[in-house]
Amino acid sequence: MAVSAQDLQAVIDGFPRTGLAELPTPLHDCPRFSEALGGKVRVLVKRDDLTGLAFGGNKTRKFDLALADALADGATAVITGAASQSNHARQAAAAAAKLGMKCVLVNRHDHRSLMGIQGNQLLDNIFGADVRLVAEGVNQEEVKNRAAEELRAQGEKPYIIGRRAVVLGTVAYVGCVLEIVKQLAAMDARTDFISTASGHGTNAGLALGVKALGLPVRVQGFSPSRGGNARREAQLAEVANETAALMNLDIRMTAGEMENTDAYVGQNYGIVTEAGLDALHLLARTEGILLDPVYTGKAMSGVIDRIRKGEIPSGTTVVYVHTGGNPALFAYAPELIAHGDYRQNVITQ
Repeated sequence: MAVSAQDLQAVIDGFPRTGLAELPTPLHDCPRFSEALGGKVRVLVKRDDLTGLAFGGNKTRKFDLALADALADGATAVITGAASQSNHARQAAAAAAKLGMKCVLVNRHDHRSLMGIQGNQLLDNIFGADVRLVAEGVNQEEVKNRAAEELRAQGEKPYIIGRRAVVLGTVAYVGCVLEIVKQLAAMDARTDFISTASGHGTNAGLALGVKALGLPVRVQGFSPSRGGNARREAQLAEVANETAALMNLDIRMTAGEMENTDAYVGQNYGIVTEAGLDALHLLARTEGILLDPVYTGKAMSGVIDRIRKGEIPSGTTVVYVHTGGNPALFAYAPELIAHGDYRQNVITQ
């Protein structure tokens, strides 16, 4: 049975917050972008790249709840990690700095890190994080656990960002659906699709929020990495159901109610695609909105492809939830320059 927006908001308001995120984020109509795609589908962009902390992004919305939970437990330090150009790590470092917590980032010593300290990795260091790059073959989780022991020996109480943070982040994206509903009403508009770059809590939270409110909206998740759609959709349903239980919602979701595709990943995670770079340039040059090459550009290429194929039909509206990632643009300058054939035109006389 559907829950009223008022009741759902009351549930979400019951979770402690840190105040890290500037909410609600804007919902921008994109008429020039829509016109460039034929003008038959209306595209709006939910600007979660403008969550207000460290160049924004979806993790700031999530950390607003997850790190409130950590502080309530007495945590004084945060440990997390992913790829060397991780948006998650960058926002964790900034959040820790703002909250007066230590931060250890156990990131991968991958191809991007060989290019030097730039993009998100530069920001990690600016925010004062202890950045540790893990060589191939070394277990990241073991390194995180060792870092936790080091911190405990120093009298700190570390919080390793893990499953509970994922579930609390999923709660945050149920809240994002409520924002979208209110903003659409203010615009006298409705949507048929909510699309986003996600393979985890963002996708799960949007889908759970749509089901909780009983909305006739299809949530489309575009994964940034390979791994098999059926397996990932089952995992998303598990996360959504854990979240529903935490929120005391009498709702359960199945894998069949989740949609998450890796069809637009290309060769692999972190490797650009021509379609993704085309999408990035098109939105930038029609609306002045930046996407990134790893997540949001690839996801938007999926939206564009479905519009052109008619899978997102004429006369419908898409809300694209922009999850951020823009600092990675600087680490992908070589690919962007080659794709766009950028040149320095020097005038000598």
